Amino acid sequence: MENWQEFTEDTIAALMEDGSDPDAEYTIEHHFYHEDFARLEKLAVEVFKLGYEVTDAEEVEFEEGGTAWVFDAIREQSLDGASITADAIKLEALAQKFGVEYDGWGTYFEGGEDEDGDDFEDDEDDGDEAPRH
Repeated sequence: MENWQEFTEDTIAALMEDGSDPDAEYTIEHHFYHEDFARLEKLAVEVFKLGYEVTDAEEVEFEEGGTAWVFDAIREQSLDGASITADAIKLEALAQKFGVEYDGWGTYFEGGEDEDGDDFEDDEDDGDEAPRH
């Protein structure tokens, strides 16, 4: 079991150090995976009932071989460490109930400038994204 409070504090600190906007709304993505699509789907239904947006499951291949199904549970919110930590703990416990792996959470830099002070320009043709944490 991960120490979600420490992970959350470290992630928020890294975002702030990079100049991300502390007052912005963030897209928080909680990640889940399992080899059995049906098991993952049952969890996705329960997570949806909790008020999260749930992405369609996708099959991924691991570098060391093997495949699994993955989905994200998404919520827009402020960078409130206590709330994010509570969500991570709750979602990890729910995933364990279904025998699915909870792979933590992530988000994206918010603020319009990168760590060098340059404005981000969203150019769809180059595929660049804001830094992810």
